[in-house]
Amino acid sequence: MLNRFTHDYLETLAAADFAPRPRVSGRLASYDGLLMEAVGLSLPVGTVCRVGDQVEAEVIGFRNGRTLMMNLGGPAALLPQAPVRPVGPPGEAEVGAALLGRVVDGAGKPIDGLGPIRGAQHWPLAGKPASPLDRGRVLEPLDVGVRAINGLLTIGKGQRVGIMAGSGVGKSVLLGMMVRAAKADVIVIGLIGERSREVADFLETKVAGAARARSVVVAVPANHSPVLRIRGALRATAIAEAFRAEGKNVLLIMDSLTRVAHAGREIGLALGEPASARGYPPSAIAMLPNLIERAGTDVASGGAITAIYTVLADGDDGNDPVVDSARSILDGHIVLSRALAERAVYPAIDVSKSVSRVMTDIAGAHHLSAARTLRRHLATYEENRDLVLMGAYRGGADPAIDAALAYHPAILEYVRQESGASVPLADAVGELTGVFGDG
Repeated sequence: MLNRFTHDYLETLAAADFAPRPRVSGRLASYDGLLMEAVGLSLPVGTVCRVGDQVEAEVIGFRNGRTLMMNLGGPAALLPQAPVRPVGPPGEAEVGAALLGRVVDGAGKPIDGLGPIRGAQHWPLAGKPASPLDRGRVLEPLDVGVRAINGLLTIGKGQRVGIMAGSGVGKSVLLGMMVRAAKADVIVIGLIGERSREVADFLETKVAGAARARSVVVAVPANHSPVLRIRGALRATAIAEAFRAEGKNVLLIMDSLTRVAHAGREIGLALGEPASARGYPPSAIAMLPNLIERAGTDVASGGAITAIYTVLADGDDGNDPVVDSARSILDGHIVLSRALAERAVYPAIDVSKSVSRVMTDIAGAHHLSAARTLRRHLATYEENRDLVLMGAYRGGADPAIDAALAYHPAILEYVRQESGASVPLADAVGELTGVFGDG
């Protein structure tokens, strides 16, 4: 045995590319259940370390000569002075066709029971630097199969849209309708911070059949580490970017952007950042544009990422910091109304508060005219609804109000759609112009 060891050791030393490397190691100095402090090593932010024998943590900052890390797993039975060793460089994501039809977690590990992912390429988690001139204009519509969106809030390839609503109003159902009908080469879905039951339900009911074969799902439930939740959002975006670089038309769906901001809030507060609006530290809100701006059209490859983000309005507050920040960055927003949902109008899209900022560039003149007519009738109805319900309005006194009352049932019928139905873009425009084209 000694001879074999000596032979192998000498063979290793004789190798031309042999270069002895010191093994970097530190010690755990503090741990409060979420934030760890290590001494004796200096590593770049984003490095993954192993603490003790099994626990993994990510470097998130520095303080007073100590390296700050956040646990990537659950509760850890750690002892003081446990060894801390780096195991991975700052993040890269596995990307490419090898991921189609697969489900991975925030660390990129497959969780669908189909074995390891082989033949994948790599892409920086934080994306590759891009100039504003690398982003092309949005000039081509994207069919999402939802009548109200196709007709009144037409989405273009490369657009970034937010679906904004309180809890339980139908965001996930609307996403499922769009996933099944969207005309995209690849669908990348990031389920960030949602309930574990919803992850399984989304996979079995909304990404089933043909859509599953052209989709990649990154699932990081709410009970996972905040670092993993942010990594999941970055990973889903990186996967979409790699497909866009190949010239593909990608639909990126992230549910939800608010949970990403919540994860940033947890990390920022753990690092001692001052809390500002609604308890969000500045870094949590500043992270959103860095994530959203990575989507869009790529001039060089001709590919596009059409991104749809759900934004949870806490307490149905449209002025929530995350909602307000996302609305200012996105190219359009779809607001879901609890009042419409309570009247069994699904999807509960509040057309008067929703807008697509690129619709004028991708829709025809007749289509735009019909959409404006519907909006005008709806606004008139909403302004005078209380008068009509109280009986204070007498028919014939105002032709605009009379027209709004006459068209209102048709407006509700146009917005209403069964969750299993799909209305192509051409049919949605035809129905809209057929009823409201002469207004």
